[in-house]
Amino acid sequence: MPATAEYVLEASTIYPGGGEAPLSNCTVHVRDGLIAGIGASAGSQNLPRIRCSVLAPGFIDIQINGAGDGQFNDAPDTATLKRMVQGAAKGGTAHLLATYITAPGFGYRQAMEAVERAREGRLPGLLGLHLEGPFISPRRPGIHPAKAIRPLGDRDFDILLGSGDHPRLITLAPEECAPGAIERLASAGWRVFLGHSLASYELIQSRIAEGLSGATHLFNAMPPLAGREPGPVGAVLDGSLPFAGLIADGIHVHPANLALAYSCAGPDRLCLVSDAMLTLGGTATEFSIGDKRVHLRDGRLVDDQGTLGGANLAMDEAVRNMIRLTSARPQDALAMASTTPAKALGLENELGYIRPGHRASFTICDTDLKASATISDGVLLHREFDSRRDEQWAILD
Repeated sequence: MPATAEYVLEASTIYPGGGEAPLSNCTVHVRDGLIAGIGASAGSQNLPRIRCSVLAPGFIDIQINGAGDGQFNDAPDTATLKRMVQGAAKGGTAHLLATYITAPGFGYRQAMEAVERAREGRLPGLLGLHLEGPFISPRRPGIHPAKAIRPLGDRDFDILLGSGDHPRLITLAPEECAPGAIERLASAGWRVFLGHSLASYELIQSRIAEGLSGATHLFNAMPPLAGREPGPVGAVLDGSLPFAGLIADGIHVHPANLALAYSCAGPDRLCLVSDAMLTLGGTATEFSIGDKRVHLRDGRLVDDQGTLGGANLAMDEAVRNMIRLTSARPQDALAMASTTPAKALGLENELGYIRPGHRASFTICDTDLKASATISDGVLLHREFDSRRDEQWAILD
């Protein structure tokens, strides 16, 4: 908790979440990391007050590999997680799933342990873990180290089924897993998404019955929609798969396909994700993934062959892109960055809305929906310096 655990946020516009219409000139009373009340005059007049323009539910990034010059695969430890939280918060991310991609052997165990330690230390902003690989298709590796891709084995289940109770998401290729594997993971609390996959539509339907609940970075590292094979894209667009992550940088997915996904799946099933690397909110302009060197060039992260290697995308930018490139209303684009990820993780009763009893996690924006401050469970993660309003933020610094 911050030094001041009770305060009031006064906002010109509040987006309550879930695509609900915005409220004007409203206040939110925060007490001990929770929302205590909302209304025209919520909270005591004697409490410290912070004035802001636009208040939205805190953004939740369920796929972020690095930020703030920290890359989770390079150093899976608490120090890296702190840098990621701080770098991502500059773009409005209040909670994140630290994402660890394909690595040799059982390297992912270090990532699991790092998240456990950081959560035990109550690192603000760290929600949980996303393992993207190594159980993916060797025919759809993307930037992942191809030599490290492999099927799930008995030892993997021993490790994965004994993990903690924090939010956990795993991306795998269903066609590379034995029947029943997804059911075992889902029963142990993992949210299972397909990704880097060539799975057929029919196979996906059978795995949905086991607990497959979404797709990672829709359109990327999966076959395109075809006349006789809907595949993963078809399973998302027709509603079979409940949720899908979407990288709305205008680079990973063509604007026409962003609009198509929005038209078919809508804001209730699409989760905006950054797929960000350490360049987000940092100073680095190149880094390595396995034996590949990735460079930041004209806003793109690419290796020497031009293969995309993650994104240099902040969540507030993804929100603005959805509004600019599709028919999404502001309240719907904001929901895709907050409410829908919360639902995908089964956390909609505590995150993703501005409601009494929910966790006090907010993304504060200017009128252009550019993030100016980020609060996670009542704790200030980041704010843009403004000499005119510096004094009011001192209560949370």
